[in-house]
Amino acid sequence: MANVSVVRMFLLSGLNETMNYRIAIFSLTLLYYCMILVFNISIIMIIILDQNLHEPMYILLCSFCMNGLYGTTGFYPKFLLDLFSSSHQTSYECCLLQAFVMNSFACCELSILAVMAYDRYLAICRPLHYQSVMTKQKVSQLICFSWFTPFCILSINILLTSRLKLCGVKIDRLYCVNWVIVKLACYVSDTFLINVTVHFTMTIYISHGLFIFWTYMHLIRTCVKSKDDRVKFMQTCVPHLVSLVTFIVAVLFDFMYMRFGSKDLPQSHHNFIAIEFVLIPPVMNPLVYGFKLTKIRNRISRSYIFFK
Repeated sequence: MANVSVVRMFLLSGLNETMNYRIAIFSLTLLYYCMILVFNISIIMIIILDQNLHEPMYILLCSFCMNGLYGTTGFYPKFLLDLFSSSHQTSYECCLLQAFVMNSFACCELSILAVMAYDRYLAICRPLHYQSVMTKQKVSQLICFSWFTPFCILSINILLTSRLKLCGVKIDRLYCVNWVIVKLACYVSDTFLINVTVHFTMTIYISHGLFIFWTYMHLIRTCVKSKDDRVKFMQTCVPHLVSLVTFIVAVLFDFMYMRFGSKDLPQSHHNFIAIEFVLIPPVMNPLVYGFKLTKIRNRISRSYIFFK
């Protein structure tokens, strides 16, 4: 039997489908990744450079776009390199690192969305208390919470995974994720602690989802009564809802397939399901917020006119 001291490489079998079209896939992926970088960095720089955008909602949006850059950087550069690798192997350490980045990216995304929902709830349902509650210190604490909590939880998960004795090296995906590595464990009994932390993590982020649902119940109830609140809801909450629904659908598809999916599904379909959450949200989020939020849209228009 192989154990953790012997298994030093993993085989990413999901890359086998890319061999016949790797030049085309490489070109399109590189172009797409450049779009992600340009869109997200543009939003971040606009918010940083414009003093009028130094408000809680925009600061949280800046953190949201930074997380998009963080997650996609954990996938695209390595995927581009793997396309021209004949062995499709990845080192044990690199695989664990990528698993940490991809899982923490997903958790951070939901945490930031929950914080953004809280911000919109205060702005629309408790406007008189908004300035006193959403201070710079409070915003900093919420951002630290949305990043620090996932990093701590996933660090524990990856540490426990690194102690497993493994009896396989084949990962049926384009990238490494923690649960797939755990399934390679020689003994199911060794995964008990990991299962406990996974269920604990799921409980935390399901509670995030329930909290978001609760805030939107109050938001909708408040906006029904006021025309001004309905306008504010359409301008600031619709982009958040679009981001939330897109992300949750993409992650749930991948999670359900990873746990319960049929092995008869073509590899190309499996690959698409696996990369949806690093494919759609990182491009769509900055576009939706850029076009929908008036201040950012006006700032982009002024920049365009200036350079023109």
